[in-house]
Amino acid sequence: MTNGLTTSVLGRTGLTVTRLGYGAMELREAPDGVSERVLNAVLDAGITFIDTSNDYGHSEEMIGKYISGRRSEYYLATKCGCPPGGGEHVWTRENLFRGLHESLRRLKTDYVDIVQLHNAKTEDVDQGGLVDALEEMREQGKARWIGASAVLPSIETYVERGAFDEYQIPYSGLDRAHEDTISDAARSGAGTVIRGGVQQGEPGVSNRGRAERWTPFEAAGLDDLRGSGESRTAFMLRYTLAHPDLHTTIVGTQNMDHLRENVEVAQRGPLPPDTYAEAKRRLQAVETA
Repeated sequence: MTNGLTTSVLGRTGLTVTRLGYGAMELREAPDGVSERVLNAVLDAGITFIDTSNDYGHSEEMIGKYISGRRSEYYLATKCGCPPGGGEHVWTRENLFRGLHESLRRLKTDYVDIVQLHNAKTEDVDQGGLVDALEEMREQGKARWIGASAVLPSIETYVERGAFDEYQIPYSGLDRAHEDTISDAARSGAGTVIRGGVQQGEPGVSNRGRAERWTPFEAAGLDDLRGSGESRTAFMLRYTLAHPDLHTTIVGTQNMDHLRENVEVAQRGPLPPDTYAEAKRRLQAVETA
């Protein structure tokens, strides 16, 4: 354990990571003062895995500016394939290396622990020779391991090929499409990094789209399974953590209260097996109704 946070081994990478990680996308437009407080609080809480991307605004710059001096305390993953200035991804060796070099400069580090393709499709990978490009990064010592942030159906192909050491996969109880894919990836020996595990927080009256995401939660009657005083997001984080083949889940926020709650929830641990099984049963019933 790290400060009460449980850990797991991230597949064949051998990296021992906290099962609660931090997704730094939320810092893409955060003020410097907020970024400094949150990033240092993440490390102070014992979180050891941070994920970012070359196209998450100034997220990488904030990491480099405020916690590069604490580099030994965390594992760092970023993504490539992003174009300069935003827009459509560019799947060439040249652009992958351009993005990585920019990321290293922003992050103020000589290497990242994992470099990931950012939602490349199978045809992009094959046509651009992208696995070879990532392997070259590894050979040069600029990345220790290679991975992919990917979705169905491409991720199935990657897992079958054994193409990557780690996969970043979208998943929560309210979006279970990749539930079996997580297990397939883990069985292949790869590390599993889960994003979207808390469905972007509690619904609010000012955010209709966010509120609608919680419709399956309500339809499944999951409020009945929540512990006393437990928020919906806390329940969903514990649901995500209960997946047997999850290695870490990256939860992003720039709100200190949310960060503290996430840490406290992770310290509490996953849902009990009987509650997890009942929640899955109810969600499955809603999906097949």
